[in-house]
Amino acid sequence: MSRFRLGAGTLVVGLASLLAGCASLSPQDRVPATASAPAYQSSIEIDGRISVQYQEGDRPQSLHGSFIWTQTPQELKLEMFSPLGQTVATINVKPGIATLVQSGRAPQVAADVDELAEQSLGWPLPVSGMRQWLQGSGTDAAGQPFRARPGQADAGYTTSDGWRVVYANWETDAASGQSRPKRIDMSRSTAQAGQVSIRVAIDGWKQP
Repeated sequence: MSRFRLGAGTLVVGLASLLAGCASLSPQDRVPATASAPAYQSSIEIDGRISVQYQEGDRPQSLHGSFIWTQTPQELKLEMFSPLGQTVATINVKPGIATLVQSGRAPQVAADVDELAEQSLGWPLPVSGMRQWLQGSGTDAAGQPFRARPGQADAGYTTSDGWRVVYANWETDAASGQSRPKRIDMSRSTAQAGQVSIRVAIDGWKQP
């Protein structure tokens, strides 16, 4: 099965570069607790970088790349790219249907986008939860809504579907004074792919 994977040599070099970039976000980069967070935006475009660590059998796997996340109230589109810029997977979600396209494969279709992603990629990607998590909100394991606050050091939440979501860094927009998540770490133990860790570093936000 063809999955979202890259060559081992490219992965090692690229992952090291990505982690080095994320590590450069020191505690001083976190915004003060007095900074305000923007309201949830139902229409937004987010671009950034993603790294994933998981297990395939007894072998640890790691990959990384970049992404563009575009959402409106009617549709969600997630494009994932290799370090060289090739599109390796595109996920499209509309009411009642999700489609995933990978290079060289026929489109895969399902009603549940998270199940579709896990079956096609070989590791879980919580697309439905990320719609809110990328903007600092979600639902915790008790079914209660949460809202992460800028200035909280490594604020973390366990979500209703078993993911641990940690807001490691924030950034403040100089013009508006509002703050948005800069780095989000997501992890979950799974039967299929062992301990899965996903790190998202957000580079840009804009209204579509």
